[in-house]
Amino acid sequence: MNRVIVTGLSAALPLLALAWALEVFRAIGFALFAEQVLMAMLALALPLAFLTFSIKGGQRHATEPPPLYDRAAAVLGFAAAAYAAVNYGRIFETLYARPLDATIAGAILILLVLEALRRATGNFLAIILAVFLIYALVGHLVPGDLQGRQVALDRLTIYLSMDSNGMLGMPLMVTVTVVVMFVLFGSYLTAAGGGQFFTDLSMAYMGRYRGGSAKIAVVASALFGSISGSAVANVASTGVITIPLMKKAGFRNRIAGAVESVASTGGQLMPPVMGAAAFLMAELLQVGYDKIVLAALVPALIYFFAVFVQVDLIAVRDKISAIPEDSIPNGRSVFRRGWYFLIPFIVLISALFWLNLRPGEAAFWATASLFPLGFLLRYEGQGLTLRTIWDALCGSGRIVLDIILIGAAAGIIIGVLNITSLGFALTLSLIDLAGGNLMLLLIMSAILSVILGMGMPTVGVYILLATLIAPSLIEMGVEPIAAHLFVMYFGMMSMITPPVAIAAFTASVIAKAPPVGTAISAVGLAWTAIIVPFVFVFEPTILLSGTIDQIIVDIGRLIVGVWMVSGSLVGQLLGPLKGLKRLLFALLGMLALLPEPALPGDYTVAWGTLGLALLCIGFDVALSRKNRPPSSEHQN
Repeated sequence: MNRVIVTGLSAALPLLALAWALEVFRAIGFALFAEQVLMAMLALALPLAFLTFSIKGGQRHATEPPPLYDRAAAVLGFAAAAYAAVNYGRIFETLYARPLDATIAGAILILLVLEALRRATGNFLAIILAVFLIYALVGHLVPGDLQGRQVALDRLTIYLSMDSNGMLGMPLMVTVTVVVMFVLFGSYLTAAGGGQFFTDLSMAYMGRYRGGSAKIAVVASALFGSISGSAVANVASTGVITIPLMKKAGFRNRIAGAVESVASTGGQLMPPVMGAAAFLMAELLQVGYDKIVLAALVPALIYFFAVFVQVDLIAVRDKISAIPEDSIPNGRSVFRRGWYFLIPFIVLISALFWLNLRPGEAAFWATASLFPLGFLLRYEGQGLTLRTIWDALCGSGRIVLDIILIGAAAGIIIGVLNITSLGFALTLSLIDLAGGNLMLLLIMSAILSVILGMGMPTVGVYILLATLIAPSLIEMGVEPIAAHLFVMYFGMMSMITPPVAIAAFTASVIAKAPPVGTAISAVGLAWTAIIVPFVFVFEPTILLSGTIDQIIVDIGRLIVGVWMVSGSLVGQLLGPLKGLKRLLFALLGMLALLPEPALPGDYTVAWGTLGLALLCIGFDVALSRKNRPPSSEHQN
């Protein structure tokens, strides 16, 4: 019986989101508040959480019956949220009067969301939420700049649970209308064989090059990671194929794990989807989605360029050859058998950029375009059937459960920040702590972003950091898009940064490598995610904001600098880099990376540094050709 209920709730979550995204309720004559739909989602999510996760955390075994207290919590959560959903029209009209029934239902929902969040995502985010709730109650007693405004308990409860500025606010709304639809899209694409197709395509076109196994991991994870919404899920899905390939080719275990975790994490930074964070960013900043995509494009490409260069140079240094020819699929054959997987992406991009459809609706049409061919065609034996459609639907519900709870928790945190004025106080305190120094504030924000992002999925990381950290950067004069991308980059770095490097640790298990060693190697490979955010804060041209000549020069300097620093880190460029030569290339590369405002003499020093770097590269090219044996053969 429990399995039937869990399955039904899992399927109902994405179905309800789908109905709302397609305006089904309006079409059949039901005029609903958006908050009613959000409450209905919580009415499904809360019982699903208590029936799925045990009190100790982690998923309960499918055959294990939930104890009585979990069944009671499931019923109570459903009843409170369903009551609020049905009666929301009346509650909304009398919010100012703080009706007793709404206050009781709201208190129950806040406490159950807190406990469900702890079970689903672990202690860290639940502790953060609990701290904010406690602050809301006693913040007026806190001395100093962080003193909050005193709020009556019933008003606080109503505001956090029933108001559109609290739990039913923008994070949960975007989760329901956008994120759920993209998770559904990714689930059906995977069920139809799309994940295997993109991996095979990467293998066909990258496998013949030196270190091809690692390049396959970079390309496949970049393609799949953008829509997966979870670096860990991406590691688990593509890593089981790419990591053994890398190990077999000769990459050390920890390097193989590091490459996969870095590529999967980078997928969350790659437009157009960015793990659904791009849509949240557009909503928070109140700008067009196309502006977010354009701004995020160059930093993401630079990130993957650096990873690609480093795995190529590691392959040269460690004499790692291409994948054996008999293991490489034929590219034309792969494309001929799986070409139809490109159609949903064409539909998605067309719907977003040319038809200007809402993101959730665009994701629906992208999914719908896959269905006919997914039913008729098979890729490596995979395709859509009634069974796989049902399984993917239920799987999507289980995936989005965590995200829905995180969205509700983020709304509560935003509500606390607003009603107690803590948000304003936090912004001023961070600026005061940095002494008005922007660089110090950026460093502090980067460290905080890594800490706060530990152990959370992409959407949760971004919402939390955009709420707590980004406003202080904007207050100091940083461009809003640059501020939001800055905190997102460092939030994503928490996926591979010890001590809670969940993407790197997951990859280390598959690679059978030391977890900390894998995470340290991953941070080395992803070094651009640490440096480039500082660059685009001071140099908005990297975000494609400025004149065309400035954009070309600055991106050119960035590419040269990334190439030289990557070579110095590996100890290999056009030839081995050792001693002073390695240090010189690292120094020139870093100088080339420095943003123009950090260099004296306007663009004079920038041009001089670029010229000197290119001169060193040219000298290295001439020297490597002079020392090359006449009969030597080189791989691609």
